[in-house]
Amino acid sequence: MAEDFTPEEIEAARVLFQRRATFVMGAAKIEQLPDPDLPEIAFAGRSNVGKSSLINGLVGMQKLARASNEPGRTREVNFFDLDGRMRLVDLPGYGWAKASKTTVKKFQDLGRDYLRGRVTLKRVYLLIDARHGLKAVDGEALDALDLAAVSYQIVLTKADKIKPHEAEAVRQATLKAISKRPAAYPFVAVTSSEKGTGLPELRAEIMRTTGVTL
Repeated sequence: MAEDFTPEEIEAARVLFQRRATFVMGAAKIEQLPDPDLPEIAFAGRSNVGKSSLINGLVGMQKLARASNEPGRTREVNFFDLDGRMRLVDLPGYGWAKASKTTVKKFQDLGRDYLRGRVTLKRVYLLIDARHGLKAVDGEALDALDLAAVSYQIVLTKADKIKPHEAEAVRQATLKAISKRPAAYPFVAVTSSEKGTGLPELRAEIMRTTGVTL
């Protein structure tokens, strides 16, 4: 279930993600994005899939990214700086209904514009609730990522809410579903922000992907 990382890689990633992480800005327009001068990895997913919790779990902070029970709260592209080495980017959630179609389209278009034009974007981590697996609404996100030709990896969240064999079944089904998608990275991570499951390996994966070193 896990990719091969050496103990040294796991430890280096732990040290890196313990360093200072700060909120940089939220961009509501493509013109407001910060200069592309650091490697970036982005997190996407349906509203309430656990993006904020995962970001907070990775950096070991409770309130860096604001979690909310209100679907669709993330309506900007939010940037977080990790020790001046890389940026973590929280993309607007999708699949929420408490807004007009015009508003929904505005923020989804912002996310797509970011994906298409960001030269420093190394990978998108598409979060999927392990209890539900891929849904029809996720297909639009997969299509957008394939169209933008951006490398992306599926990360199953909230794996602590189901039994291990159920999480493995969802992982296998998800891997099969993305097997022919051109931009999909052929590995599905299983995580729990609450229990910390899979986070050490995900940190190492991010460090390897961005090329950041200590």
